Amino acid sequence: MSAPLDAIRAAVGPGGFSDTPADIAPFLREHRGLYQGETALFVQPASTEAVAKVVSICAQAKIAIVPQGGNTGLVGGQIPFPGDHAILLNLSRMNKVRALDPDNDTITVEAGCTLAALQQAAEAADRLFPLSLASEGSCQIGGNISTNAGGNAVLRYGNMRDLVLGIEAVLPDGRIWNGLRGLRKDNTGYDLKQLFIGGEGTLGIVTAAVCKLFPRPRTVATALVAVPDVAAAVSLFGRLKQTSGDRLTAFELIPRIGIDFVTRHIPGARDPLTKAVDWYVLAELSSAGEEDLRHRLEAALATALEEGLASDAAIAESGAQASALWALRENLSDVQKLEGGSIKHDISVPISAIPAFITEASKAVTAALPGIRPVPFGHIGDGNVHFNLSQPPAMDRDAFLDRWAEFNRIVHDIAAGLGGSISAEHGLGFMKRDEI
Repeated sequence: MSAPLDAIRAAVGPGGFSDTPADIAPFLREHRGLYQGETALFVQPASTEAVAKVVSICAQAKIAIVPQGGNTGLVGGQIPFPGDHAILLNLSRMNKVRALDPDNDTITVEAGCTLAALQQAAEAADRLFPLSLASEGSCQIGGNISTNAGGNAVLRYGNMRDLVLGIEAVLPDGRIWNGLRGLRKDNTGYDLKQLFIGGEGTLGIVTAAVCKLFPRPRTVATALVAVPDVAAAVSLFGRLKQTSGDRLTAFELIPRIGIDFVTRHIPGARDPLTKAVDWYVLAELSSAGEEDLRHRLEAALATALEEGLASDAAIAESGAQASALWALRENLSDVQKLEGGSIKHDISVPISAIPAFITEASKAVTAALPGIRPVPFGHIGDGNVHFNLSQPPAMDRDAFLDRWAEFNRIVHDIAAGLGGSISAEHGLGFMKRDEI
């Protein structure tokens, strides 16, 4: 195997590879510490042509490749596992913004460009790239495409699949497929880019993409709303859609236990409402025009209060207050690790089935392990529920995590019974590859 590896080193050049354990170590460890990998060689090509050379050599030598972006994936798809004898191909050096076309509302970036860098480039052109994730400072566009990333604004703008117009990719035999066209209409054949979006690198390595841009919002209204139950949250979502149309940008479900976790562990975080309830939603309207969205949101919530769909609400008076409300949602996943072991699920079901799913799954996991703490939250507007489980406070962390497969089966079976999916936006990776 030494000859092919030498050829790969030559293909990427002196600054494009490492086999020094200390240098490679951060790239072989999943960021939560759940997976530890190993690799025969770590490479960081700086161009599409270099990626193509590496892939061609590996194809001829029958060496497996694991593509990696920012190493922020949640299902282990970015880690080469022991025994796979794979090389790890990291795309971080391919991070350029190749072109920005404000008249066409498109931006062309390389796969290693971080989501935050793309957002900043769009903002500099007075545009918006709407994909928003907690990991946006580290995650990369190639990974976002390969996992068909979702996030908080799918309700209005769609998944990554809906934000990509064209792709450049290296195929498994090393050929380069150039589909970098910024066209919104093209009926000249199969839409091949869709095979790569969400393909997790199995059909080729994405090296660049043309992404859609949108007008930057000028006005935003954000509110945290207390609701009687999850069914009321779903009804309130329908009401806001009717009254606000596509101004409704986000509609996030938050459980009381999530608020408690965040306010317990995040300095400065607080519940803006006076009375604690079991369920909340974070709703946001936005518009590129100069609209009075606060008045629109106030009117909709006043009606919801009268009809019993809400019991209280806090509407942000400033950008700082809006950020504080969003902090209650955005820190929810991270603070779970401060409460001990956590088992996480990325479920989607029809929006109408969300109340039944949360009720059935919560009852089932509690019956299996009394004292377990379900923390269901997520994107009501697109049916995506992050049904996370925190260990009972007195239970040993490792003993809890040893039951991961058991709880997966419980939760996934309930989702399937409701016509749902076991992977809404995180992908399959290593974690779920045996469940499909």
